[in-house]
Amino acid sequence: MPHRKTALCLVAPVAVLALALTACGGEDDDTGADAKGEGTTESAAASVVPSPSQPVSGGDMAQGESATGKVAEDPGEVTYDVVAQKVEVGTEAEAAKAVADAADAKGKVLATAHIKYTHKSGPALTEGSDVHDGTTVFADGQRGGVLIGASEDAPGCEDPYDVESWKQGESHVFCETYVIPAGATSVEVHWSEEDGEPYVWKFPQK
Repeated sequence: MPHRKTALCLVAPVAVLALALTACGGEDDDTGADAKGEGTTESAAASVVPSPSQPVSGGDMAQGESATGKVAEDPGEVTYDVVAQKVEVGTEAEAAKAVADAADAKGKVLATAHIKYTHKSGPALTEGSDVHDGTTVFADGQRGGVLIGASEDAPGCEDPYDVESWKQGESHVFCETYVIPAGATSVEVHWSEEDGEPYVWKFPQK
């Protein structure tokens, strides 16, 4: 269907390991004032004052705490409450069975994140949702490699493309499975709106 940005992932074999790389960047905007202090206009001064109406998104979340964000769905913009419920970390043997080449899983394990999405406001959905597209899994500060097609069969996980009716107030749990280094001390679930800063749930590992 036209709005499913990840539809190609569904035709890939379950045992396909796609490694994703991320780049970090930032901006540093410096606004200089007239050295003499006489040429500063009212409009220029106002441009450096943050607008109180601009919401700030992203940041660390407590376990069980939900974030609120908007997603441009096919019928229109929908506001969701999002919370990472848990992360299940498997073994190296399980990872070796899940990928096409067992050598790719050497020293790696599978981490399956369970994320609950609640339709808070906006039009009802009738052909699936793109809300899960904003979810990624990190381990010790590094993004893992996504394992395409592995989450739909995990217990307690729903296939987002099987959800054909989603009304305000209803919730669904979608999962994301990533390959991460074995022995990671912290697993993080990130979710963000398009072009927004990520909300981060941390799950320390023993």
